Amino acid sequence: MTRPILKGVMRSINASRCKEQCLAILDNLSRDGLVIAKRGKPVARLTPYQSNCADLIGSMKGKIRVTGDILSTGLRWDASVR
Repeated sequence: MTRPILKGVMRSINASRCKEQCLAILDNLSRDGLVIAKRGKPVARLTPYQSNCADLIGSMKGKIRVTGDILSTGLRWDASVR
């Protein structure tokens, strides 16, 4: 029995299953992509082709956290001419 391929759920797949279900995998590939393994070891990563830079906007939401002042180097300096 073959398990269905769900968008955004699958993260890794065996190479033989990838070969059998290649077209279905491509149709349902999540933005994060898919790791293809042989004998349990990762050998490749399949990621969707990004044709539009607008796809990047908001793509890191919830994945990173900013701490402190991102506009500062943390060093005190004086740019005046003496």
